Amino acid sequence: MNASASLPHDGPSEEDRLRADLYNYLGLVLARPMDAMTLEQSAGLSGDNTPLGRAISDLARTARGADPKAVRREYDALFVGLGRGELLPYASYYLTGFLNEKPLAALRQDFARLGLTRAEGVFEPEDGIASLMEVMGAIIVGRFGTPIAMSRQRDFWARHVGPWAGHFFTDLAGSKGGRVYAAVGAVGREFMNIEREAFRLAAA
Repeated sequence: MNASASLPHDGPSEEDRLRADLYNYLGLVLARPMDAMTLEQSAGLSGDNTPLGRAISDLARTARGADPKAVRREYDALFVGLGRGELLPYASYYLTGFLNEKPLAALRQDFARLGLTRAEGVFEPEDGIASLMEVMGAIIVGRFGTPIAMSRQRDFWARHVGPWAGHFFTDLAGSKGGRVYAAVGAVGREFMNIEREAFRLAAA
Protein backbone atom coordinates (compact mmCIF):
# COMPACT_ATOMS: atom_id res chain seq x y z
CA MET A 1 0.00 0.00 0.00
CA ASN A 2 1.00 3.62 -0.52
CA ALA A 3 -0.30 6.61 1.40
CA SER A 4 -0.09 10.32 1.91
CA ALA A 5 0.08 12.00 5.32
CA SER A 6 -2.81 11.50 7.73
CA LEU A 7 -3.75 13.19 10.99
CA PRO A 8 -1.28 14.87 13.32
CA HIS A 9 -0.09 12.79 16.27
CA ASP A 10 2.49 13.09 19.03
CA GLY A 11 4.30 10.01 17.76
CA PRO A 12 3.92 6.31 18.52
CA SER A 13 4.64 5.00 22.01
CA GLU A 14 6.79 1.93 22.60
CA GLU A 15 3.61 -0.10 23.08
CA ASP A 16 2.28 1.15 19.73
CA ARG A 17 5.55 0.23 18.04
CA LEU A 18 5.26 -3.29 19.42
CA ARG A 19 1.68 -3.51 18.19
CA ALA A 20 2.74 -2.31 14.76
CA ASP A 21 5.60 -4.81 14.70
CA LEU A 22 3.20 -7.69 15.29
CA TYR A 23 0.75 -6.42 12.67
CA ASN A 24 3.65 -6.08 10.21
CA TYR A 25 4.88 -9.58 11.00
CA LEU A 26 1.44 -11.09 10.43
CA GLY A 27 1.11 -9.14 7.19
CA LEU A 28 4.51 -10.38 6.00
CA VAL A 29 3.99 -14.08 6.72
CA LEU A 30 0.45 -14.11 5.32
CA ALA A 31 1.32 -12.27 2.12
CA ARG A 32 3.68 -15.00 0.88
CA PRO A 33 5.17 -18.29 2.08
CA MET A 34 7.78 -17.92 4.80
CA ASP A 35 11.28 -18.32 3.40
CA ALA A 36 14.33 -19.60 5.28
CA MET A 37 15.15 -16.14 6.68
CA THR A 38 11.61 -15.51 7.93
CA LEU A 39 11.48 -18.98 9.49
CA GLU A 40 14.79 -18.32 11.24
CA GLN A 41 13.51 -14.98 12.55
CA SER A 42 10.28 -16.66 13.69
CA ALA A 43 12.24 -19.37 15.47
CA GLY A 44 14.03 -16.65 17.42
CA LEU A 45 10.83 -15.16 18.84
CA SER A 46 10.16 -15.51 22.56
CA GLY A 47 6.97 -15.07 24.53
CA ASP A 48 5.85 -14.84 28.13
CA ASN A 49 3.18 -16.67 30.13
CA THR A 50 0.23 -14.73 28.68
CA PRO A 51 -1.99 -16.39 26.05
CA LEU A 52 -0.32 -14.31 23.34
CA GLY A 53 3.14 -15.02 24.73
CA ARG A 54 2.50 -18.76 24.81
CA ALA A 55 1.22 -18.65 21.22
CA ILE A 56 4.39 -16.81 20.16
CA SER A 57 6.55 -19.40 21.91
CA ASP A 58 4.62 -22.20 20.18
CA LEU A 59 5.18 -20.49 16.83
CA ALA A 60 8.90 -20.23 17.52
CA ARG A 61 9.09 -23.94 18.36
CA THR A 62 7.14 -24.86 15.25
CA ALA A 63 9.30 -22.68 13.00
CA ARG A 64 12.52 -24.15 14.41
CA GLY A 65 13.90 -26.54 11.84
CA ALA A 66 10.90 -26.18 9.50
CA ASP A 67 11.66 -26.91 5.85
CA PRO A 68 10.95 -23.86 3.65
CA LYS A 69 9.74 -26.12 0.83
CA ALA A 70 7.27 -27.82 3.16
CA VAL A 71 6.11 -24.43 4.44
CA ARG A 72 5.53 -23.28 0.85
CA ARG A 73 3.41 -26.39 0.21
CA GLU A 74 1.49 -25.67 3.42
CA TYR A 75 0.89 -22.08 2.35
CA ASP A 76 -0.28 -23.14 -1.11
CA ALA A 77 -2.66 -25.73 0.32
CA LEU A 78 -4.14 -23.20 2.72
CA PHE A 79 -4.43 -20.13 0.52
CA VAL A 80 -3.92 -21.13 -3.14
CA GLY A 81 -4.85 -24.75 -3.86
CA LEU A 82 -6.27 -26.05 -7.13
CA GLY A 83 -8.82 -23.35 -7.81
CA ARG A 84 -8.85 -22.22 -4.17
CA GLY A 85 -7.17 -23.11 -0.92
CA GLU A 86 -8.62 -24.38 2.32
CA LEU A 87 -9.20 -20.79 3.46
CA LEU A 88 -10.21 -17.60 1.64
CA PRO A 89 -8.60 -14.83 3.71
CA TYR A 90 -10.76 -11.90 2.57
CA ALA A 91 -13.16 -9.71 4.53
CA SER A 92 -15.82 -9.87 1.81
CA TYR A 93 -15.84 -13.66 1.89
CA TYR A 94 -15.97 -13.92 5.68
CA LEU A 95 -18.69 -11.29 6.01
CA THR A 96 -20.88 -12.06 2.97
CA GLY A 97 -19.79 -15.46 1.63
CA PHE A 98 -18.63 -13.90 -1.65
CA LEU A 99 -15.53 -12.09 -2.88
CA ASN A 100 -15.44 -8.43 -3.99
CA GLU A 101 -18.59 -7.44 -2.12
CA LYS A 102 -19.65 -4.40 -0.06
CA PRO A 103 -16.93 -4.79 2.60
CA LEU A 104 -14.30 -4.27 -0.11
CA ALA A 105 -16.09 -1.19 -1.45
CA ALA A 106 -16.34 0.27 2.06
CA LEU A 107 -12.66 -0.43 2.66
CA ARG A 108 -11.67 1.34 -0.54
CA GLN A 109 -13.64 4.40 0.56
CA ASP A 110 -11.83 4.47 3.90
CA PHE A 111 -8.49 3.94 2.19
CA ALA A 112 -9.22 7.02 0.08
CA ARG A 113 -10.03 9.04 3.22
CA LEU A 114 -6.72 7.95 4.75
CA GLY A 115 -4.81 8.77 1.58
CA LEU A 116 -4.03 5.09 0.92
CA THR A 117 -3.74 3.69 -2.59
CA ARG A 118 -3.00 0.18 -3.85
CA ALA A 119 0.65 -0.25 -4.84
CA GLU A 120 1.42 -0.72 -8.51
CA GLY A 121 1.58 -4.33 -9.64
CA VAL A 122 -0.65 -5.59 -6.81
CA PHE A 123 -3.84 -7.22 -8.07
CA GLU A 124 -5.15 -8.98 -4.95
CA PRO A 125 -8.30 -7.42 -3.43
CA GLU A 126 -7.40 -4.92 -0.73
CA ASP A 127 -9.56 -6.67 1.89
CA GLY A 128 -7.15 -9.59 2.23
CA ILE A 129 -5.90 -10.33 5.74
CA ALA A 130 -2.25 -9.65 4.80
CA SER A 131 -3.11 -6.24 3.37
CA LEU A 132 -5.17 -5.25 6.40
CA MET A 133 -2.46 -6.35 8.83
CA GLU A 134 0.05 -4.26 6.86
CA VAL A 135 -2.23 -1.23 6.87
CA MET A 136 -2.87 -1.46 10.62
CA GLY A 137 0.86 -1.56 11.24
CA ALA A 138 1.39 1.38 8.93
CA ILE A 139 -1.24 3.68 10.39
CA ILE A 140 -0.14 3.00 13.97
CA VAL A 141 3.41 4.25 13.42
CA GLY A 142 2.86 6.45 10.36
CA ARG A 143 4.97 4.41 7.96
CA PHE A 144 3.40 6.18 4.98
CA GLY A 145 2.81 9.52 6.66
CA THR A 146 1.86 10.71 10.13
CA PRO A 147 0.51 8.18 12.68
CA ILE A 148 -3.23 8.47 13.19
CA ALA A 149 -4.90 8.92 16.55
CA MET A 150 -6.10 5.93 18.58
CA SER A 151 -9.73 6.85 17.97
CA ARG A 152 -9.25 6.56 14.22
CA GLN A 153 -7.26 3.37 14.58
CA ARG A 154 -10.22 2.01 16.57
CA ASP A 155 -12.74 3.11 13.96
CA PHE A 156 -10.77 1.53 11.12
CA TRP A 157 -10.24 -1.69 13.06
CA ALA A 158 -13.91 -1.89 14.07
CA ARG A 159 -15.06 -1.45 10.47
CA HIS A 160 -12.59 -3.61 8.59
CA VAL A 161 -10.64 -5.93 10.91
CA GLY A 162 -12.57 -6.68 14.07
CA PRO A 163 -15.71 -8.18 12.50
CA TRP A 164 -13.85 -11.06 10.85
CA ALA A 165 -10.09 -11.29 11.48
CA GLY A 166 -10.49 -13.18 14.75
CA HIS A 167 -12.68 -15.74 12.98
CA PHE A 168 -10.13 -16.11 10.20
CA PHE A 169 -7.25 -16.62 12.62
CA THR A 170 -9.30 -19.17 14.57
CA ASP A 171 -9.95 -21.05 11.33
CA LEU A 172 -6.25 -20.87 10.46
CA ALA A 173 -5.26 -22.16 13.89
CA GLY A 174 -7.54 -25.16 13.40
CA SER A 175 -6.85 -25.72 9.71
CA LYS A 176 -6.40 -29.27 8.42
CA GLY A 177 -3.36 -28.36 6.34
CA GLY A 178 -1.74 -26.07 8.87
CA ARG A 179 1.36 -26.60 10.98
CA VAL A 180 3.56 -23.51 10.95
CA TYR A 181 0.62 -21.47 9.71
CA ALA A 182 -1.66 -22.96 12.33
CA ALA A 183 0.75 -21.53 14.90
CA VAL A 184 0.58 -18.18 13.08
CA GLY A 185 -3.20 -18.41 13.36
CA ALA A 186 -3.01 -18.91 17.12
CA VAL A 187 -0.83 -15.80 17.45
CA GLY A 188 -3.23 -13.77 15.32
CA ARG A 189 -6.26 -14.98 17.28
CA GLU A 190 -4.77 -13.97 20.63
CA PHE A 191 -3.57 -10.64 19.25
CA MET A 192 -7.03 -9.80 17.90
CA ASN A 193 -8.50 -10.57 21.33
CA ILE A 194 -6.05 -8.14 22.91
CA GLU A 195 -6.75 -5.44 20.34
CA ARG A 196 -10.50 -5.82 20.78
CA GLU A 197 -10.21 -5.33 24.54
CA ALA A 198 -7.73 -2.47 24.22
CA PHE A 199 -9.96 -0.56 21.82
CA ARG A 200 -12.96 -1.20 24.08
CA LEU A 201 -11.10 0.26 27.05
CA ALA A 202 -9.86 3.20 25.00
CA ALA A 203 -13.42 3.99 23.94
CA ALA A 204 -14.59 3.88 27.55
